[in-house]
Amino acid sequence: MKKKTLSPLFYLAVLAGLATSCASLSKVELAEDEYILDSYKIEVSGDPFFNVSELSQYVRQKPVRSLFERKAVILNKRSTALSRTAMGERLTKLGYYDSKVDTLITYKGKKAKVTYQVELGQQIPIDTIIFRLPEADGFRTDFMADSSKILVRQGENLSEVTMEEEIARSVESLRSKGYYNIDQSQYHFYAGTNGRAGKAAVIYEIPSTIRKSYIGKVSVTYPEDLKFKESVLRGMNLLHPGDLYNVDKVSNTYSRFSSLRVFQSVGVNLTPADSTTVDCNIALTKSKLQGFKTNLEVSTNSSGLIGISPRLSYYHKNIFGGGEWLSIGFSGNFQFMIDSDTHATEVGTSASLSLPRFLGLGYERFQGSNVPRTEFNLSFSHQNRPEYTRNLFSGSYGYTGIYRRKLSYQIYPLQINYVRLFDLNSAFAERLNKNPYMKYSYQDHSDIGVAGTFYYSSSSDPIPTTSYYTARLQADLSGNVISLFKGLLPANGAGQGLLLGAPFSQYAKVELALARGYRFGLDDEQAVAFRVLAGIGQAYGNSTALPYEKQFYAGGASSMRGWQTRSLGPGASALDKTFSIPSQTGDMKLEADVEYRFPLFWMLEGALFAEAGNVWDTHSGVDLTAIAADYGLGIRLNANVILIRLDMGVRLRDPSASVKWLDPITAFKTGGVALHFGVGYPF
Repeated sequence: MKKKTLSPLFYLAVLAGLATSCASLSKVELAEDEYILDSYKIEVSGDPFFNVSELSQYVRQKPVRSLFERKAVILNKRSTALSRTAMGERLTKLGYYDSKVDTLITYKGKKAKVTYQVELGQQIPIDTIIFRLPEADGFRTDFMADSSKILVRQGENLSEVTMEEEIARSVESLRSKGYYNIDQSQYHFYAGTNGRAGKAAVIYEIPSTIRKSYIGKVSVTYPEDLKFKESVLRGMNLLHPGDLYNVDKVSNTYSRFSSLRVFQSVGVNLTPADSTTVDCNIALTKSKLQGFKTNLEVSTNSSGLIGISPRLSYYHKNIFGGGEWLSIGFSGNFQFMIDSDTHATEVGTSASLSLPRFLGLGYERFQGSNVPRTEFNLSFSHQNRPEYTRNLFSGSYGYTGIYRRKLSYQIYPLQINYVRLFDLNSAFAERLNKNPYMKYSYQDHSDIGVAGTFYYSSSSDPIPTTSYYTARLQADLSGNVISLFKGLLPANGAGQGLLLGAPFSQYAKVELALARGYRFGLDDEQAVAFRVLAGIGQAYGNSTALPYEKQFYAGGASSMRGWQTRSLGPGASALDKTFSIPSQTGDMKLEADVEYRFPLFWMLEGALFAEAGNVWDTHSGVDLTAIAADYGLGIRLNANVILIRLDMGVRLRDPSASVKWLDPITAFKTGGVALHFGVGYPF
């Protein structure tokens, strides 16, 4: 049957069209002495490690880009002079005294380029520091308990910015020790030269006596039309009458109530009752409690195979009146070729209930900013492929939460899968009989075990705007407890223990992914992101192979983008023609990715990426020379709260091809190009 293929020009047209169709240069009539500001840069001499972004925020005139045009910015020399002055003032605050900032303007036609030339001034090290602190009520003792964290210290350079940072740090520290009435106006620094060349003496002073405060009356107010359990409100609140005031408990109480997602706003309002007592009112307003969410991923390649994955879910954030989250979802995965009978469909439904507490332990066991939640999940998936039909039932019980705001975890002491295959076509059944490893991967099975995911991110933003790093560890362990009772279970002809009429799976699987993103440029508007990923699974005991749904795969919107999902590997294996839709998997995976991200105009960003990796069947041996590689470009719409992307991946090295290294023309001609639509950065 003839397959309809897409022209390589289609991919170029989509990406180029998105990048250019929205922008057109505006025509601006300029006076004789007027010029369009084309670009600017900052050149710094005196310190090769100086962070230029410290100064770029003080540039008053920058080229502006919008969706439909590049708006012309007319060079204003007064703004340039004001920028120069602001930079000089900032350098003085940073501790570079007598710095010089000049501007150089170069012209080309009616365009101007501004260069800010910065010569850093002298830095003055601190030789002596003297503390003048109140002695009463143990204040000096509390202050000096954090002496190792003081930012203004002997040997460091004199800097007004550092002094401001030290005041903010100290105020926060002392407020965590009961000093509600302390504020930045009570701090004083005095600095001067002490007679030694290039040295400074600093006096660090807090002249006023400050007493500790205690919590007085505590009340919680919320809308009368909101039904909410008092027991949950008490459990989330960390502020109690008679307790020593602690700013960390105030902040954690705010975070705990906010994490319920039931309240649109949370206010922890403190009012002094007298010189040593603070009353507290926790004011809550109701948010939208229920609604719908949608998500969509689309991919295609030059062979004409199209994949569409929609998802629709309903949520309720207060289903039983105590911050319980209910979610019911419907999802699909549809793969097909235009003008062809080749297709595969997968439809599923899921339901989850999340409770705002750790079942089995009281709220008092968790005093931080987050209380672990208990989750119950159920799902059913029906997959109809040309080779077989498969039903998958899943259920899990576990705990989710965040530790110290950066480490999130999902721990499932019980995770259950039950898989049934039927309607196998004759060619596929024959293929399984010839490959015992593959047969075990696809057989009916039950899967009962434990699982966990731990994710650490240095940035809490879903779309990072600063440099960041992340680490994700996932682990599955299945069948070990059941194996203790194997002698009591029925068995099949191969000696496998049966549970619910199907062999139970026994395996271990682990996957680790590390990512790092660097922001750079004048306004940190560019980024380079790296990721390395390694995973391996091992079946043993009652199993010969990992279940199919637990095996690794490569390709898709976030992995080896020169291939469609599940179309790469294992190793140097050619695409298995038994499957009409690609289904290449393995029990080991290695991958490395790099991506350069840069602004285009308006909210559009561009990306260039390169990737290398593959999956392998360890039972057949691991040939690490069978590494695949690709590269590509993408365009993204970054609306701050959501990022939508379109990526085109081109194969560079295909280990399954007779000619493994592909030039761009060959890649386009042989179907070595894939287009992916997704949401969020790939890593």
